[in-house]
Amino acid sequence: MNSTAPKNPMKILVVEDSRTQAEYLRHILENEGYRVILAANGREAFEQIKIDHPGIVLSDIIMPEMDGYELCRRIRTDASIATMPVILVTQLFDPVDVIKGLEAGADNFIIKPFEPQHVYSRIQSVLQTLAHPDPDGRSQTGIEVSFANSNHTITASRLQILTILLSTYDLAVKKNTELQETHERLNAVNEELQVTVEKLKLANDDLFNENAQRRKVEDALEKANKKLQLMASITRHDLLNQLMALHEYIELALLTKSADPEKAWNHIATADGIVSQTINTVRFTGDYQKIGIKSAAWQNIRTLIDNSLKHTSLGTVKLDNSLPAELELYADPLIEKVFSNLIENAVRYGGKSIANIRFGYGCTNKTCTIICEDDGAGVAADEKEKIFSYGFGKNTGMGLFLSREILNITGITIKETGEPQKGARFEITCPQATIRIREKM
Repeated sequence: MNSTAPKNPMKILVVEDSRTQAEYLRHILENEGYRVILAANGREAFEQIKIDHPGIVLSDIIMPEMDGYELCRRIRTDASIATMPVILVTQLFDPVDVIKGLEAGADNFIIKPFEPQHVYSRIQSVLQTLAHPDPDGRSQTGIEVSFANSNHTITASRLQILTILLSTYDLAVKKNTELQETHERLNAVNEELQVTVEKLKLANDDLFNENAQRRKVEDALEKANKKLQLMASITRHDLLNQLMALHEYIELALLTKSADPEKAWNHIATADGIVSQTINTVRFTGDYQKIGIKSAAWQNIRTLIDNSLKHTSLGTVKLDNSLPAELELYADPLIEKVFSNLIENAVRYGGKSIANIRFGYGCTNKTCTIICEDDGAGVAADEKEKIFSYGFGKNTGMGLFLSREILNITGITIKETGEPQKGARFEITCPQATIRIREKM
């Protein structure tokens, strides 16, 4: 209990139609040592006041049957109770509430929601006024006040008006300070939330990129697995055919070695050629099985082309590698073989006229194309697609087939678009997700 609690507890009438708020006010006042009685509306309160005069009336403004303004006016116009202090309880949404309260004769105001210290200070202020009344007293004629397009007559003394306005202003400043502090806290929380949202966004972007990368790898592995199964079937068929042919020529050589040694040696030479072909097939299988084994990665195209020269010889042919130094390709680690195959094919099949090989690139809205072109013999119109078939060609017939398979791991395509007798032109078409310009550090 507060040390300032009165020795002779004063009776306070609380007029409030909300039982919850009435009981809360009762709790606040009883904690301070006051005796509290309750009334649910102005009419009930006025009847109670006539029977048993309370020391102070605390009345809500908005109530059924009789509101707080009317109760206050009834008290002020009844000579037997006209001096009874009345404190109106309001949410103070509008300054007119204060003007109308003063016009009705209210001594002070308590602002909702209730704060115990605010309730105590308002009661103490009214009690001090009772102990030391304003010498001017209430105005007999009243003060005419015009506010919000309405006229009001206030009979309260100037000191009482000033006291109420100052206390109301003090509370408004306090509430405004609390609102500012709350606003600052909300701003701080909002900034923290912004930082958290940015972190979540970055984490989400990282997760999205990681998932996209994982999908790329999974797609590449799935394609590689299917191709390995296909190649295993093709290679088994080719090796069986080559071994059977080898067996037949060896048998023919054995059968003719006595009767016709020269013919036998011809059979042996043919068998040796088949052995070389078989070795190439096995070597190709070794290269092919490496496709998709390692994850695709970003690789510098210009460096790939330069490194591919380690595996082939240009002879007198000049190579123009004019690709940007920062251009990168997302492809299988065997991508270097693609460029070495293109250079080797150009040198080998370009004929006597070939003198230059050039690499360049161009982009549209959705794709970029890497171009390898030469000024050699070119590719016949009916062979532009055949050259990518397994086993087609004058040598092993596997270089361009292997190149297409390596590129296809990450969705990159290749085709020949040059004019016969004017030079070969290979276009490597790269979806946007597989080619980029790396930013300089």
